[in-house]
Amino acid sequence: MISLAPTLPYLGPMLKAACLALIATTPALATTQDDVLSGALRPGWQMETGAHMAAVELLLAPGWKTYWRSPGDAGIPPSFDWSASRNVKSVRVHWPSPRVFELNGMQTIGYHERLLLPVEVEPIDPTRPVQLAVEMDLGVCDDICMPAQLSLAEELQPPGAEDPGIKSALARRPVPAGQAGVSRVACTVDPIRDGLRLTARVLLPDPGLTEVVAFETGDPAVWVSEAVSQREGGELISVTDLVPPSGQPFVLDRSAVTVTILAGGEAVEIKGCPAP
Repeated sequence: MISLAPTLPYLGPMLKAACLALIATTPALATTQDDVLSGALRPGWQMETGAHMAAVELLLAPGWKTYWRSPGDAGIPPSFDWSASRNVKSVRVHWPSPRVFELNGMQTIGYHERLLLPVEVEPIDPTRPVQLAVEMDLGVCDDICMPAQLSLAEELQPPGAEDPGIKSALARRPVPAGQAGVSRVACTVDPIRDGLRLTARVLLPDPGLTEVVAFETGDPAVWVSEAVSQREGGELISVTDLVPPSGQPFVLDRSAVTVTILAGGEAVEIKGCPAP
């Protein structure tokens, strides 16, 4: 909630680091990473653009979960290092709509038991194979949590073959605002002692389900509190606090803000947070 904003700008990262240290040393970790997690790269196919659509596949033991790019206060966002790849100009991750989890009064956002994460790979030379390699750091949780690391590699040969699983994961991406029936977005920004308070008013149809709103600023160094949301008829009102490392009010790039509305395993994604 908004009241959970850290009193010091570096408290959020410190808490996460402390949690990682705790879970790494707890005796409950007789369970190893190999017991609960495996991963692979699925080679996919070359698209008409010359880019290659592949995927990271994660398989978790029953009951275990991993996290979305914005995982909530208690989650660990995954990170990707593609630098060991060859013939790769860029890699773009396409996130399927995640789910919301509640545990011990804390809210996290992620995926359970299996995640197929499409990655769009732009090669330097589309006529030649791509040697795709990734080092992943992620968190996995059940009753206990642990940090995990994966090293995956796969050769992507053009043209490849379309993969129904990857296509299904692409179809589960959040729906863009216009397609979801969002007719208005208005955001106000107010200074607080250690950052900014962002209030978004979104006019969109009520799904009749509990809605969870996740804000992203485009700057991973900015701590974002769990949003407080409520409905007023057709308008969804959501409030979050943004705390930068400086612990002071700052200039927010509204165009870099992403607002994701999660309800019933589906999601709506709004790019930008314009003034009223």
